[in-house]
Formats: sequence, structure tokens, C-alpha cells
Amino acid sequence: MVVSPPEDKPHRDTPAMKVTFAAPALPKSGALVLAVGEGVGLDGLGAEADAAAGGALSRAMAAARFDGKARTVVEILAPAGLDAERVLLAGAGAEPGERAAEDLAGTVCAALAKSGSRTATLIWPRSDLAAAAGLGAALAAYRFDKYRTVRENEKDKPTLAEFTVATADAAAAERAYADAAKVAEGVAFARNFVSEPGNVLYPTSYADSLAPLGELGVEVEVFDRSALEDLGMGALLGVAQGSAREARVVVMHWRGGSKEAPLALVGKGVTFDTGGISIKPASGMEAMKWDMGGSAAVAGAMKALAGRKARANVVGIVGLVENMPSAPAQRPGDVVTSYSGRTIEVINTDAEGRLVLADLLAYVIARCTPSAAIDLATLTGAMVVSLGHEYAGMFSNDDTLAGNLYSAGLAVDEKVWRLPLGDAYDKLIRSDIADMKNVGPRGAGAISAAQFLKRFVGETPWAHLDIAGMAWTDEARPTVPKGATGFGVRLLDRLVRDAYEG
Repeated sequence: MVVSPPEDKPHRDTPAMKVTFAAPALPKSGALVLAVGEGVGLDGLGAEADAAAGGALSRAMAAARFDGKARTVVEILAPAGLDAERVLLAGAGAEPGERAAEDLAGTVCAALAKSGSRTATLIWPRSDLAAAAGLGAALAAYRFDKYRTVRENEKDKPTLAEFTVATADAAAAERAYADAAKVAEGVAFARNFVSEPGNVLYPTSYADSLAPLGELGVEVEVFDRSALEDLGMGALLGVAQGSAREARVVVMHWRGGSKEAPLALVGKGVTFDTGGISIKPASGMEAMKWDMGGSAAVAGAMKALAGRKARANVVGIVGLVENMPSAPAQRPGDVVTSYSGRTIEVINTDAEGRLVLADLLAYVIARCTPSAAIDLATLTGAMVVSLGHEYAGMFSNDDTLAGNLYSAGLAVDEKVWRLPLGDAYDKLIRSDIADMKNVGPRGAGAISAAQFLKRFVGETPWAHLDIAGMAWTDEARPTVPKGATGFGVRLLDRLVRDAYEG
């Protein structure tokens, strides 16, 4: 059956699980979650609950050889003496921090998602980390079920609807969570875009779905094909010319700081990538709906920054195209003229993302004079070969920017790893008939792609993040369910928070 949702509704926000904060107390219903430090055992309300249950919790710990190691859970159903319908003992690890708190809550939410419990109460002694636990729960609760009309098994239906963090200073935790909740909304915004199929999310519908950012104070400007032709974005338009779906470029300004130059965030938005005339193999091509993951990260970051009223000036720009094979499609060997005026010989039409980014980078640097520019793209399979699904590749002409991105990535577990640039790699994209060609030889494919982009940034501090291995996951992690990850939203938000807010 072909799913054809109304084209005027390409995107909607996923209902968020309710996250609340309260004073420490054993719940009268739902699930009770006790955070247990590694090698620590039950104490406080945990010890009280164990006594009420006649020692059932400590016996379960011993039987399961549970020692509080991070990302481990022991479940006790319907314990006598307690009002809770189930108790979960959740490992907090040896040194709880923000990441450990997020992972604990995310692990618990995954365990309870389809349990039948509608509410869960986490007893969490560290008020300073309570907001992080709330964020972990919100991120883990994400699901994309827009197109599910029936479920074969009612037990597969998610039930957990509310997650309460019980901590001593609940009011302070709630205040701290206010910003974290906006970041979670930005991540969900990005994940929704990446999850959408190509028959629903295409350049014009995508651009329309970014308009509501204006309600948060973001200035949104959309360029149609005629405007892009007037601007001279020949590299981007060359990619789009094989599709019946017209290209769009969306520029988003968040002006939350003083009048200093903005940080520029640039995203590749290929809503579906067949490879064009250099067509991809059929097997696995359905995954190419997420070739717009870089643009989703930029859109999600702009939503997060505006939502929490970040004290910084940030401009986001995304190039939205569909890469299709057809009679008017771009051919291998064609030469296009980019926005910068430089000419590009198109050797492979499946190396299209760099053509889109070339025009976006040149435009935003010329028109907005940013203090730095960061582009994100699911750019090369070579990056997945190099780094797998653990790190995004990072290339940069500026050590300070690269260092800030690396630190931000570690803080939020969206890690980046720097790879080299250099003249030897730049030689790989020399063309015999144009200023450059869009691909070099097979070796160092991700690096030569970065060298291509570097030609369009001049002296502006710049970083290129190749997130090809990070935009989608087939294996769930504590705060990242299987599917679209929203990678880049938290990274960019943390970068702005640490390095650009005054």
C-alpha cells in the first residue's frame, strides 16, 4: 500500500512525554525507580522502600548480581508492601554526572516504554543533575509513529506518559530543565524531518515546515528557484534540475545577542538522493531519505536556540534539493558556475552535497560576514568507513573552532574527530577544463570533499562536519532510539552556549 498523507501536512511535532519534578517521596502508583550508585547499595528512600517490601529489593539485587553499574536495570514486579506496581533498580555508575544522569533516565524509559505503566517516579538525590535526568527521559521517549494506523499487538503500544524526577530541590531542577526542554524539542524537530519519507518531505514542503520558527522570533526567508537563478547559485540548481520538485534555500536569523557578527550554521538538505545520473544501487536506496540530516541539525539547533532565548546571534541556512535522474538531469562532465563565480566540472552527480554547500557557504559568508561558519552534511560514505558510527568527521581551518566543537561534542556525547586538510589533498580535485572538479580519486574521499568546500570559505574560520555515519542509527542507545538521531542539534547548542553567548 502506498502511503500518501496530505501534502499540506508534511511535518508535525511529536507529542512529548511529560517530565515533572517533585519532592522526594515513594509514589502511590506507577513505577518506582531507584538510582543505585555502583557499589553503594540502597540508602535513603531506597532503603525505606526495601524495608516496606520486606527486603525484596535487596534480595533481587543479590539474585541478579546487580552492583549499580551504569546502564543496568533490575525490575521487581508488584512488590508486597509498596504502592508502586513495579520497582526498577537503575545503575547510576561510579561517578554520576550529566551524561550518566541522562543515560540512567533514558535506560529506564526504554525499559518502561511498553511495560503498561503510565507513570514513573525516579528517586534522584542529586538536585544539580535532576534536569539532566529529565532531559534524558525526554530524549529517550521520542518516537515517530505518524504513519502507523494499526498495531498487530496491543502490547507493542507505548504506555509511559509521565516521568517525574523526585529530588530535594525540585524547584531549582524545574528551572534548570526549562532550557533543556527546549533543546529536547529541537532534537525532536530534527528527528521528525529525518524520519519523513521523500514523498512527503521535499524542498517546498520542507521550506514551508520551517516557517513556524518565526513564532519563536526567528526571521525566516525563503528563496525560490527564480531567486536562486538571480543569485547565481548554479552549483545548487544543477543538482536540482533533474527533479520535478523545485529547489529552495531557507535562511534563518536568530538575533539574541549584541551586534557582533553571527555564527553561521550551514546544512545540506538533499531530501532524497538517488545519485542522479550516477545512480546509486537499488539496495538500501530507501535510506537516502535522510540525506538531509545536516539541514535537520541546523533547523533543530535554530529551534533550540530560539526556544531557550540564546544570547547570541546565529544565522542558519539550508539548501533544499532533490537529486533525481531524468531527461533534464545534470550529466557527468557538465560544468556549472557557482555563486562564487568559480566553475566546477561535475564528474559524479552523486557527489551532489558539496555542490549545494559550496553555494550556501559562499553566500552566507558574503552576505552575513559571520565570525565563523560550520557546515553539516551526510556527505560521504568514506566517512562511515573511516569512523563508523561513533564520531562525525571534522575538518577545519581554525584550531580554536575545532577545539570548541570537540569539547562540545564530548559534553553532550555527539562526538567529532578532526581529520587533516592540506595541499596534497587539494590537488586531487584539480580539473583539466574548469576551476575544480567535484570528486577526486577513490582514496581520501571524505578529505577531498572537505578540500572542495574549503575553496569557498576564504579566511573565515570554518568547520565541516561529515555526519554520514551519525544521522541514523539501527541500534538504540539510552537517549537515542532506533532511527533518526537528530545528531548535531545538541552539539551546536552546546557550542553556542559555551563559546558564543555573552
